[in-house]
Amino acid sequence: MSGYRVAVVGATGNVGREILNVLAERQFPLAEVAAVASARSTGDIIDFGDTGQELKVKNLDHFDFEGWDMALFAAGSEISKVHVPRAAAAGCTVIDNSSLYRMDPDVPLIVPEVNAHAIDGYRAKNIIANPNCSTAQMVVALKPLHDVARIKRVVVATYQSVSGAGKAGMDELFEQSRNIFVGDANEPRKFTKQIAFNVIPHIDSFLEDGSTKEEWKMVVETKKILDPRIKISATCVRVPVFVGHSEAVNVEFEEEISAEEAQAILREAPGVMLVDKREDGGYVTPVECVGDYATFVSRVREDPTVDSGLSMWVVSDNLRKGAALNAVQIAELLGRRHLQKAA
Repeated sequence: MSGYRVAVVGATGNVGREILNVLAERQFPLAEVAAVASARSTGDIIDFGDTGQELKVKNLDHFDFEGWDMALFAAGSEISKVHVPRAAAAGCTVIDNSSLYRMDPDVPLIVPEVNAHAIDGYRAKNIIANPNCSTAQMVVALKPLHDVARIKRVVVATYQSVSGAGKAGMDELFEQSRNIFVGDANEPRKFTKQIAFNVIPHIDSFLEDGSTKEEWKMVVETKKILDPRIKISATCVRVPVFVGHSEAVNVEFEEEISAEEAQAILREAPGVMLVDKREDGGYVTPVECVGDYATFVSRVREDPTVDSGLSMWVVSDNLRKGAALNAVQIAELLGRRHLQKAA
């Protein structure tokens, strides 16, 4: 049979389910698809997108990766630590959504619109890493501008939805919002402070220099994907939005570039949708990006405080471009460049 045998690990989670949806929507050439998860989900039935096909969840602990072409992991670093090497050793190329392998020099960290050529290094470990959700959307917007005017420095503040913290994060926002309206107790569990009607400038653990690990990820991953010479400062904030990450991005360039030039470049850039009307509602917010493949860029304007600077607003569905879509795009790229099975 033509097509690829693909296993989706963590198939019952937010990102795993979205990977299955995207595989179906993009009509990825499949000979077979397996939904794989932990023992507690074994035997559950989940939908394969809107195809009408149902998948019975297989137990990861007992799953044999031999004979499978690709495994798309969306199960977290602890699971990846145990099972990614096992899958890779069995000859199954792994695309891992966790942070575990991102900074491994022998593992390519890929955003297909930005550094597709780097995928050629996957053979070293038979593993490809998917970047952090906030990094992915930012570099899609920065790459075409960097190619023209060379970026010197980026300062970014993120507004990250609770779905980035998984189902528990989404449940906590819903429950706290309801509790506030009815006057029930409202203690945080998933987050360090109340997330409903609040913002929390803290994602992941704190490092010695006062930054958080999420902020560190944006810095080091952007350098690895785009250019190690770029200086980056990030402040990552959790906001009471269910799906969709937003970023206020300020960029300083080596060469002069006007807002109009940047808009023209972004209008033609792969993966980018420019929505930038200087009027009420002439920009994109998280609500409008949900379910979409694009990285939306709005509010492109010149920064008068530096010789050559721009500010912009970048929004994307974090479960899609930030995770599932990028993973499937990597799989498509891997197929085109290396595996080359017919559809």
